[in-house]
Amino acid sequence: MQRAPGALFVVLEGGDGAGKSTQAALLAGHLQEHGHEVVRTREPGGTPIGEKLRSLVLDHGHGEVDARTEALMFAAARAAHVEQLILPALAGGATVICDRYIDSSVAYQGVGRGLGAEEVLALNRWATGGLRPDLTILLDVDPQAGRDRRTQGEAAEDRLESEPDDFHARIRQAFLDRAGNDAGAYEVLDASLPVEELAAMIAAAVSAVAPLAGSSS
Repeated sequence: MQRAPGALFVVLEGGDGAGKSTQAALLAGHLQEHGHEVVRTREPGGTPIGEKLRSLVLDHGHGEVDARTEALMFAAARAAHVEQLILPALAGGATVICDRYIDSSVAYQGVGRGLGAEEVLALNRWATGGLRPDLTILLDVDPQAGRDRRTQGEAAEDRLESEPDDFHARIRQAFLDRAGNDAGAYEVLDASLPVEELAAMIAAAVSAVAPLAGSSS
């Protein structure tokens, strides 16, 4: 499926509690104000089958989910997401803002679960047909700070969020390693910054990349 001129694929990554959903919404609003058609989505999810797999892999109460099965479920959801939503949106010239993508699987299943970063990366590159973001915004969050954020009030943690702090520390380092190995494709930002300040930095990073993706704005 051919990408239209001006189409842009932006991914927000980072540990649980980094504020990705908040920043995705703010970025979408900013781009819409500047005339972009925006499709905002998330992983796992974005399609009917992806949302069902999200429930199975993240919600408690579905029985044991071993690491390999977990990785395959995320990859299956991502394959459907790319084929059914992301590629059609890019073909239509939209800017796609996605909350999580391949790096999350590399970090959580490849490193966190010990399946191997390269093995999980290869699986997901096959699942997505090699589609890569134009820019990945990595919101770097301290594991304890992330837990404090996501457990405010009566919020309950999902299966992955409820893993111990050492698991989340490995995830954080895995994200930083991914960004360090391909610095030109990433913008690493401190998730503890004030929301509006962080939003302005993200908007600037996206604006800097947009001309490279054929944006007319």
